[in-house]
Amino acid sequence: MSNLTKLKHEFTRASDFLVALGDQKRQAIIIALLDPQVVHRGLQVTDLMGVTDLSRPAVSHHLKLLKEATLVDYRREGTKNFYYLTHQTKAIDQLKTLLDHVTETMTCNQQL
Repeated sequence: MSNLTKLKHEFTRASDFLVALGDQKRQAIIIALLDPQVVHRGLQVTDLMGVTDLSRPAVSHHLKLLKEATLVDYRREGTKNFYYLTHQTKAIDQLKTLLDHVTETMTCNQQL
């Protein structure tokens, strides 16, 4: 399998993750969840509404996409849901590998 074919497959595997990262509102959610003051307790949808200036359904939609990308999870306390970043880094590691392979390919192509 050629390097370009491998890259194509790696891009395909990373596409959902890249989509999840590519939206500014989802980036704002990720940044809010990275705040050291909330990282252990998580945030509710109402908290994230203030961060993103979005409605409850819109925030819920973005959280759904982030959950599907295994970036966000939640815990329930009574009737309240608290969202937090997962510690699953498989998709992040795959993205790092993809970027390393792109860089290697670019470097090899420059030397030709």
